Amino acid sequence: MTETQPTRQEAAAYDVVVLGAGPVGENVADRTRAAGLTTAVVEGELVGGECSYWACSPSKALLRPVITRADARRTPGLKQAAQGPLDTAAVLAHRDEYASHWKDDGQVRWLDGTGADLYRGHGRLTGPRTVTVTGSDGEERVLTARHAVAVCTGSRARLPDLPGLAEVRPWTSREATSAPSVPGRLVVVGGGVVATEMACAWQALGSRVTVLVRGGGLLERMEPFAGELVAEALTEAGAEIRTRTSVTSVTRENGTVHVVTDGGDRIEADEILFATGRAPRTDDIGLETIGLEPGSWLTVDDTLRVTGHDWLYAVGDANHRALLTHQGKYQARIAGAAIACRAAGEPVHAEEWGAHAATADHAAVPQVVFTDPEAAAVGLSLAEAERAGHRVRAVDVDLSTVAGASLYVDGYKGRARMVVDLEEEILRGLTLVGPGVGELIHSATVAVAGRVPVDRLWHAVPSFPTISEVWLRLLEAYRDA
Repeated sequence: MTETQPTRQEAAAYDVVVLGAGPVGENVADRTRAAGLTTAVVEGELVGGECSYWACSPSKALLRPVITRADARRTPGLKQAAQGPLDTAAVLAHRDEYASHWKDDGQVRWLDGTGADLYRGHGRLTGPRTVTVTGSDGEERVLTARHAVAVCTGSRARLPDLPGLAEVRPWTSREATSAPSVPGRLVVVGGGVVATEMACAWQALGSRVTVLVRGGGLLERMEPFAGELVAEALTEAGAEIRTRTSVTSVTRENGTVHVVTDGGDRIEADEILFATGRAPRTDDIGLETIGLEPGSWLTVDDTLRVTGHDWLYAVGDANHRALLTHQGKYQARIAGAAIACRAAGEPVHAEEWGAHAATADHAAVPQVVFTDPEAAAVGLSLAEAERAGHRVRAVDVDLSTVAGASLYVDGYKGRARMVVDLEEEILRGLTLVGPGVGELIHSATVAVAGRVPVDRLWHAVPSFPTISEVWLRLLEAYRDA
């Protein structure tokens, strides 16, 4: 790989041009280079993208000590030793290390190993198969793609339309994962993954956290009990959660944030985090030059090719299929293989679960919420399965009845739900909430993606005494119902 600075009027031709060098763009480049296609990658910020510096890596580095201490406080022999506060400086230093101190040298070396060429600057489509890169010095270079351009520009935090919000300098997910110190009081607006994880992290690090949720509870895209158990634990930890509450105004005076809710309540804080959804980073990438709407999510088929454009792919968050890093990397592997096949004139296997179809985006998306307790799910919830027209039955098990859970920590609280398709006798989804359940979700993902019959799951024997014995309890409950 050569890291290239754009030069005015120079042009370079490649087989593939990738817009964005986050995990998704890196993986598209890796797959196309492995297939022997020349590939250029354009990045205007840090190679490694949102996940490496402002999302997955730093957030989980913040949360790991929080969850470990919570488990220790429920473990005989450790309870007394774990009663003290976290070493905030050490936690933040650990976070900084995992964010590579916001330098991308290591990620550049990885990309270098693929043989792709890196162009630093802002990339915009300037016509079919053409990308113009503008460097920080204003110089331009035109890149052309023989076979494909892949839009891997990700998403950004979406802020509400509140007067004067910019002057308040609110936190988004970026500030929440990279803040250099702990705010004394933090208001979190939202009830999804970012909101719950950051509320959990900063409450444990010493903030007095107030969570304002427009809906009726937390994690509303998961089974209802997931949000209920996470809310219960956050409340026990000292956070305040207000549901059915919207923010009507926010101001900052002398460093203090003043929040007014639709109920007329006034809250003061040192910082306010808006975790109110994501928007695509497609507003300034030249979509208008090829007949598409700037700032829109890009509609794709299962090979990740944009509708109406046989050379354009949208991979990861930009297509709005599943806004998760691991799912975007999965899409990148699929898209890279599809691009390579089409470039070689070989058949593309785009049938359901085919080698070039991102079928899992519809049927088997796994997710872990790294709160205390953890919440993990794959596939469809009961409500989603019913809305999709499947004839299903839900089976619930109290995780505290599983021997491995009671050994894991004292007073274990958790729940599992298995959604079974009654016609095909396969799993449509599984949700787990409780300490340590994040490491269980892949077994469920294999069962859902593999469409493993329930009768065959009886022969997958879980080890004793592990929390994985919940599988046996769920299958027993299904047969006995």
